[in-house]
Amino acid sequence: MEATILHADLDAFYASVEQLLNPSLRGKPIAVGGGVVLAASYEAKAFGVHGGMTGRRARELCPELIFTGGHFGDYQRLGDAAIAVLGDFTPLVERISIDEAFADVAGCTHLFGTPAQIAAEIRRRVRSELGLPISIGVARTKHLAKIASQVAKPDGLTVVDPAKELEFLHDLPVGLMWGVGPVTRLRLADEGILTIGELARVPGRSLERLLGPAAGEKLSALAWNRDPRAINTKSRGRSAGAQAALGRKPVDANVIQPTLRRLADRVASRLRAKSRPGRTVTIRVRFADLRAVTRSITLDTPISATGILAEIAEELVWAALADHPEEKEISLLAISVSHLEEAPPMQLEFSMGLADEKRRPGTLRGAARWSADRAVDAIRDRFGWEAVGYGATALESEGAIPDAFRELAEKEL
Repeated sequence: MEATILHADLDAFYASVEQLLNPSLRGKPIAVGGGVVLAASYEAKAFGVHGGMTGRRARELCPELIFTGGHFGDYQRLGDAAIAVLGDFTPLVERISIDEAFADVAGCTHLFGTPAQIAAEIRRRVRSELGLPISIGVARTKHLAKIASQVAKPDGLTVVDPAKELEFLHDLPVGLMWGVGPVTRLRLADEGILTIGELARVPGRSLERLLGPAAGEKLSALAWNRDPRAINTKSRGRSAGAQAALGRKPVDANVIQPTLRRLADRVASRLRAKSRPGRTVTIRVRFADLRAVTRSITLDTPISATGILAEIAEELVWAALADHPEEKEISLLAISVSHLEEAPPMQLEFSMGLADEKRRPGTLRGAARWSADRAVDAIRDRFGWEAVGYGATALESEGAIPDAFRELAEKEL
């Protein structure tokens, strides 16, 4: 089989856009953000600066670091334009974020040349028309194409020969795999598993005991390049989430509650905009040493009300923290809602004085909260996000990460 799947990824996208808009920043270590680093240029990454890091720590690592504010409209405009270049070659384009996408060029090689030639032309056009660097991986599967684009960085092209897939794959660090985050990587390292090849040779049951049945089975398959997923041009997200990088903050209600309220406001408003409430609420808490814990609950009725989501998330966070009383600082909070459904007709319920009445969408109190949310949505649609907010968060500092950046980073449902 021929390698026809492309994964295109704009390099250090936000920082590259800033250097494009201000040529005096080119070749210099820059970071987008302020109190928290939203993105870093390759020059800054060479010093160890990365997204999510506090501005103070970033300056310690790189005293010459230049901070710049974000031009969010330009990020959206240039990201759309770059992905549109892929669409000039094939209709089979699956966008997975503002700055990366998959494409299948199997049906257009008779028009534009080999997949490698098509990838090279896409890179040339993005550079010449938009002034941005882009790395592309070409392979037979989506997972391998994504890994190949990471190997190609910065500003390169990697084509994986189908006859040498495992030879290419098995020597690479396990951290390049899709689904292997910092916690999983450390857990594997503790077992002496550093490369994808070493992971592939771990017996299936041993890997499942280490990582859990679902993750173990998935990573074992990907380590052998078993990935049957096709390009999906009409995919809809199965979850909606948002996270807040906090730097290092104390475990305190004055930190946790307003942060969760802001995150719930962002997530729930997206669910309502798409008329897709969800049943499962998951929170993630990351401690100062980057270890993280998650907790989740599945509800009888799908929700999309901001207040209901915030209260459930807060209970889950405190439950997680109660299991780790030794942890005194946190560095990240996240909320996601999954098991999304098309919004069903409202099923009214009798008010019976139940403890969770205000969290049940069909009760008078629950319906009132949802109606208030819809009124807030209508005002924001007309006058902008900042026009109105909830008192629990409007009077609090929004922090260093602008809402505009969060909106760009969050994948559409």
